[in-house]
Amino acid sequence: MDEFVEEVQQVDFQEAQQSVSEDADALEEQEAVIEEPSALTADEQADEDTSPDGEESEDEEKPVSAEELEDLEQKRSILNNNAERHRRVRDELNSQTKEWKSKRDSLNSGVRELVEEAGKCREARDSFNQKVRETKVVRDEWNQKVTVLKEQIAHLRPERSSDDRNEVPVKQLKKQLQDLIHKQETSTLGMDKEKEIVKQISVIAKQIDERDRSYEQSGEIREIIQQLRDAKVQAEDAHRQVSEYAEAAQNSHDKMLKFYEEADTIRKEADAAQAKFIECKHAADEEHKKHIEQIKSVHEMDKNVTGIRNKKTTARKRKIDSESKREAKEIFERFKAGEKLSTDNLMALQKSGYL
Repeated sequence: MDEFVEEVQQVDFQEAQQSVSEDADALEEQEAVIEEPSALTADEQADEDTSPDGEESEDEEKPVSAEELEDLEQKRSILNNNAERHRRVRDELNSQTKEWKSKRDSLNSGVRELVEEAGKCREARDSFNQKVRETKVVRDEWNQKVTVLKEQIAHLRPERSSDDRNEVPVKQLKKQLQDLIHKQETSTLGMDKEKEIVKQISVIAKQIDERDRSYEQSGEIREIIQQLRDAKVQAEDAHRQVSEYAEAAQNSHDKMLKFYEEADTIRKEADAAQAKFIECKHAADEEHKKHIEQIKSVHEMDKNVTGIRNKKTTARKRKIDSESKREAKEIFERFKAGEKLSTDNLMALQKSGYL
């Protein structure tokens, strides 16, 4: 093709025309290479409908101005900035949501631990209370046995002394002893009188002791007295255990209440953290919704701007193509008229389909 172009540039057009007339084969070859299109395509026909000065016909859609396109770009920028702002707020709220969730879970874990400890204390308290009830039964049984043994001893001990000995009954002696002790403790006495009462207390106590020992010489009474002493020891031991179990139950109960109070305090904090968690989550969801709405608007705006740009590009291309075809047509007419063509002219003919 380059050799053909150089040849056309160097050879005078008239000589080329004479050469074509003289050589029929060369003429047929030339006609095979350069010919006028027989028909226009649909796009070419649309270009032909364009006005000579390159402007679109009145039926075409009015093109968007640069100012209008710039306005659309500004609106898109605003929408994009809003979307970014909502995204940042959403992410910040999501971060706060995670923090409140972590705090809530930690507090709830603490509540569970305290409730478990309170439960252990409740079980211990109930166990001690059960032991209190069981030990009270044992204590009451021993107390009842003590009462029975005392009654047996009272029946075996004579209430009155024998006539030949003229003795005062032990019961009466014990009553005299209690009266003297009460008088000594509650009355204001002189030194001599108090010495006398002390002496009387000592004598009566000695008589009671001697009489008790004399009673214990009897085998039956001695055995019952020993049983009474053993029963008292058992009753006192059971009573001591009741007191210990009751104290342990009370301590476990107090600890249980303390754990429950601490759990209630922490549970309130956990409830507050849960409320904040829900608040932040709802706010984050709302910001996410707004972010998505703004993004959709941006995408819709992008479609509109892209469509407008594509239309403008298509219009410019059609205008350029139309001008190129008109130029090629003019060059082709000049060629047919015998005018010598330049390299640019031949390339224009080739681009437009004339070659």
